[in-house]
Amino acid sequence: MASVTEYFGCLSFDDSAMRARLPKDTYKSLKKTIDEGKSLDINVANIVANAMKDWAIEKGCTHYTHWFQPLTGVTAEKHDSFISPIGDGNIIMEFSGKELVRGESDASSFPSGGLRATFEARGYTAWDPTSYAFIKGKTLCIPTAFCSYGGEALDKKTPLLRSMDAINRQAKRILKLFDPNTDVACIRPSVGPEQEYFLVDETMYNRRKDLIFTGRTLLGARPPKTQEMEDHYFGSIKPRVEAYMQELDEELWKLGILAKTKHNEAAPAQHELAPIFTQVNISTDHNQLTMEIMQKVARKHGLVCLLHEKPFAGVAGSGKHNNWSLSTNTGINLLTPGETPYENAQFLLFLSAVIQAVDDYQDLLRVSVATAGNDHRLGALEAPPALVSIFLGDELTAILEALESGTHYDPLEKTQLKLGVHVLPKLPKDATDRNRTSPFAFTGNKFEFRMLGSSNSISDTNVVLNTAVAESLRQFADKLEAAADFDAALNNLIRETIRAHKRIIFNGNGYDDAWIQEATKERGLLNLRSTPDCMPYMLSVKNLKLFADHKVFTEAEVESRYEITLENYCKTIHIEAATMIDMVQKEVLPAVMAYTGKVCETGLAKKNFSAAMDTSYEEKLASRLTELTRLTDDGIRALEAAVTEVENIRNLTDKAFAYKEKICTRMESLRSYCDEAESLTAGSCWPFPTYADLLFGVR
Repeated sequence: MASVTEYFGCLSFDDSAMRARLPKDTYKSLKKTIDEGKSLDINVANIVANAMKDWAIEKGCTHYTHWFQPLTGVTAEKHDSFISPIGDGNIIMEFSGKELVRGESDASSFPSGGLRATFEARGYTAWDPTSYAFIKGKTLCIPTAFCSYGGEALDKKTPLLRSMDAINRQAKRILKLFDPNTDVACIRPSVGPEQEYFLVDETMYNRRKDLIFTGRTLLGARPPKTQEMEDHYFGSIKPRVEAYMQELDEELWKLGILAKTKHNEAAPAQHELAPIFTQVNISTDHNQLTMEIMQKVARKHGLVCLLHEKPFAGVAGSGKHNNWSLSTNTGINLLTPGETPYENAQFLLFLSAVIQAVDDYQDLLRVSVATAGNDHRLGALEAPPALVSIFLGDELTAILEALESGTHYDPLEKTQLKLGVHVLPKLPKDATDRNRTSPFAFTGNKFEFRMLGSSNSISDTNVVLNTAVAESLRQFADKLEAAADFDAALNNLIRETIRAHKRIIFNGNGYDDAWIQEATKERGLLNLRSTPDCMPYMLSVKNLKLFADHKVFTEAEVESRYEITLENYCKTIHIEAATMIDMVQKEVLPAVMAYTGKVCETGLAKKNFSAAMDTSYEEKLASRLTELTRLTDDGIRALEAAVTEVENIRNLTDKAFAYKEKICTRMESLRSYCDEAESLTAGSCWPFPTYADLLFGVR
């Protein structure tokens, strides 16, 4: 079998493939487009298209597709063959620069939030040359942006690329202030998204309508054990899961995706995959591919990969940790503190920019992860709270406090961990701990935003983060460029920024109720617990201005995403309610009634055998099951009536709040009756796999 180094990237038209197949002048021109954002010449596009086509056909491809990311949150593709007729029933395989650079797709059949009417169908896909083309099956996939006939962004990629341009412009202004002769041509955010997921047995999955239709369990009594023993996290990987992980790595590596780390996560049946950092738009493409391939490979092993944020109540949910940094094309990470961060003014300025951005736009960061599924996850069991704060650790916090007060900072002496065993190596102790309850934590040379849900596209969060930091840098550059004394102005700017935004810094336990009270009452931070709670902030004047000023979104594009998010929220809960009603009526109630009948039969048989026999157990059990049957039936009727009522609400914001307050609460009540009934019903009589079956069924 070939080694990883031999087959890595074999299905990606990456830099090595381009260098080998393109003329030198064409390769250099394309690299300028990729590295520096230079416009692409059509003659270059024609040469690239032909080379790309030849490469793909050699690998067995017959079709190509413009692969894009519409506002559904998943990917889309329309396949066209390379064939072109030449007469006499013969064909040749062709692919032009025009076909590479631009495609056409129906723009009215995807979510548009009012940007497109049904009769306004024309939309365009445009090649993103900074993200490598790749092969799936027999199809050449070309990463593209997707926009309407009027130029409105209808996808996740276009605003991400715009936000990258915004932060590049402003960050270069800052670097020129520190070094007017800098050779930095481009500054790009890099991201490494850690991906959590659950694996369940496929045969069990197929017997659960809730998992099939909604991705999460709507019913399920708590099993005797979940994650209390903390024995699954980093535990020995089961052979069936190990085989899945091995094939997943191989498939990702073929595509040039830098899958690096894999391990068991906190909950039973939960796992994680983490890649090496790449440029944020490439990382976004790779993460979408990773989620798709995770699910495909799982089926080959008789498994199903669950990417819902909270597939099981009462155990840890699945997140996606967005590790964000900012690097130059010369290889410098601008968020690296260095050995003496208290003397590194450039680092401290970029750090201050991030602090200000997170404080000023904490509402938008919360909006960027808003889904019905993530609302279930945030706030407990390995997930950060819905309230945004920044963890910096002791050393950086002390440095900023000294800068704010104008006092001398005494650097912490580097220490070594004393493990008490002579044979073990001496380990240097990090300057700061890690904080798993923090939504936004500095972790050495990057920030880790932990609020994303497992199924979220990382694009939304990084659009906000890039644009918000760009705005901080813009304000900083305006002030410093106008200053007569750069050093004095720089020191004052850092000090003023810390003083104005230190409320967002918190190094303690994010789950502590006292912190939530302090954050909201004393510091004035926002605690936006649900999607309906946070979405109105998206349309605030401040946020509309941010996106408009940096040309990331027009006001109409922001409004469209507001509408799409709330529509998705309402539809998600509507489907969950309909699924729950169906399961309870057709499976739960018949099973409970049948078992109640058996209990009654047993009690009658005992009485018939001997009037002296004690039947109190059967009588109490049958009585409680009968009462639960009545409560369940009443719960179904109440839920059905509420759904009908809520569906008649026209205002989308009002409808979303009604789904949260009226439908979700009734679903919780109905579930409580069903889960108690499950705990009282014989396992052989229960109609679908239980939590114990699902969480511990993969061996």
